[in-house]
Amino acid sequence: MITSKLIMEEQPKFLADLAKIIAIPSVRSEAKSHAPFGLGPRQVLSEVVQLARQYDFKYEVVNDAMAYVQWGDDNDNYFGIVGHLDVVGAGDNWTSDPFTLRQRGDYLYARGILDNKGPSIACLYALKILKDQGYLPKKTIRIIFGSDEESGSNDIPLYLAKEKAPQFGFTPDCKFPVVYGERGIVNYEIFTPINEDQVSEITGDQAPDHVPDELKIMINQESYVAKGKRSPTNAPELGVNAITVLTQQILAQDLVHGELKDYFTWLDQALRDKHYGEGLGLEFSDPASGRLIVTPYFLQKSDAGWTLKIAMRYPVTYTESQVTEQLKKAVFSGSQIKIIRSMPSVMHDPNSPEIQILSQVYEDLTKLDGTPVTTTGATYARSMPNIVAFGPSFPGQKGIAHKEDEWMKIDDLMLNLTIYLNAIFKLAIEGGE
Repeated sequence: MITSKLIMEEQPKFLADLAKIIAIPSVRSEAKSHAPFGLGPRQVLSEVVQLARQYDFKYEVVNDAMAYVQWGDDNDNYFGIVGHLDVVGAGDNWTSDPFTLRQRGDYLYARGILDNKGPSIACLYALKILKDQGYLPKKTIRIIFGSDEESGSNDIPLYLAKEKAPQFGFTPDCKFPVVYGERGIVNYEIFTPINEDQVSEITGDQAPDHVPDELKIMINQESYVAKGKRSPTNAPELGVNAITVLTQQILAQDLVHGELKDYFTWLDQALRDKHYGEGLGLEFSDPASGRLIVTPYFLQKSDAGWTLKIAMRYPVTYTESQVTEQLKKAVFSGSQIKIIRSMPSVMHDPNSPEIQILSQVYEDLTKLDGTPVTTTGATYARSMPNIVAFGPSFPGQKGIAHKEDEWMKIDDLMLNLTIYLNAIFKLAIEGGE
């Protein structure tokens, strides 16, 4: 019997091995030979197979894109756990080195501690503990580590070109309880041709993964700064968007005129603090997945006009075409719309035996409601067949990833390890046949 005491005794070794993975800045960069997503993402795969070798598991790096650690001999029929070891850029304003695992009080800090190195290595360590205790799997277990989840999951096709997909499994890269459905995601580029010379180029960190928190702009030779608060694009209500702070500031001070003023007025009325589509006539919702979410994440001026990029997460019972058709009616006059990212929703049967087992494990260990849920996020479950999301964040924990001082409570990380250990035991050791 594996007790909580035994798991806690393993904590120092687990954190030491996790620190080796954290130390590699596995941010996507220029492709190199045998490193399709850059040297950092490829190096972290090499490091994780070093751990597999130490733990005496089978392992392989597939097409330099994903690595797997395997317990069992059946390469075609296996239970899979699919995590990722790539991370988003650290950014500024950290209080410690983002690639050094630090403990302060009851918390761990590092880039990737939550998203997704900590939970992924917790799954590997759960496998190690089970093996060390003398258990044998009835079903082959394979933990698959990705290196491009944060930049579009282009590692999955490279893996599936050589390997079969899991028969069932989970990704520890979302939230608890088990997630049976993920909303559709569509990003739009909206170009509006406005010829004017009142404003210069906007500078600041604008990327699809987060709400921009500081932008600078020159208007009629004067410099202006708009400061907000960063949050993930799937939780804009937790942040303050510097784009809409900027539009509000420009209008309040009457800094621009003519058609450009009309454009900023539209931006302000359509998007400021209207996270659920109400400014665009997109108040779509359903009982299973809640309300549509809108996040502007990029605004830029060129000689030809203005480019706005927005991310939408729409409920599972709606379609991308419904969202697009309504957006066309709501944009500023003369604007052109282009879809630049498209991820249809994914749904699994919440009553399937495997999902029910995951729910029961979660309930037994946390005493919380394990009813399966949906998410606004995007995980490997959209790209890898037969995968659902399961953890690592607990109810009430939101908006931690992709920010400075990314954190995870030590107790929560160890509870993750315990939940994943028991899920592996129930699905592949006790009931794997």
